[in-house]
Amino acid sequence: MEIEFSPQGTLAERIRAGGVGLGGILVDVGIDNEIVAKGKQIIPVDGTNYLLEKPLTADVSIIFAKKCDPFGNLVYDKSARNMNPLVAMAGKFTIAEVEEIVPLGELDPEEIVTPGIYVDMIIKSKGVNWNWVWE
Repeated sequence: MEIEFSPQGTLAERIRAGGVGLGGILVDVGIDNEIVAKGKQIIPVDGTNYLLEKPLTADVSIIFAKKCDPFGNLVYDKSARNMNPLVAMAGKFTIAEVEEIVPLGELDPEEIVTPGIYVDMIIKSKGVNWNWVWE
């Protein structure tokens, strides 16, 4: 197993790059840190050096959404919108666990964040009873 540390913004962009098929992204974060820069290609652009961060993909992506329709169009709640859409795009096979599956046509197209083309399997969540936290 190999562990690689990456700032959250760089991580998000690497996942996005993997999802959209880019060959990588250029960042200046960590360029002066030998641990971060170790083994990475340095690319000069207009007199400024950047690290080449390669894209991230996954054989299987597992995400969570609030609602979906039978086509796999996903609606997220709150901060789930941050990384889940990117992770869905970067997976070769994406599994979405959802709280609620609604009939086709019930989702407002404006609230759909991840189109069903990126979702290969839908699993209805059994849910978690969080009431014990407040007792």
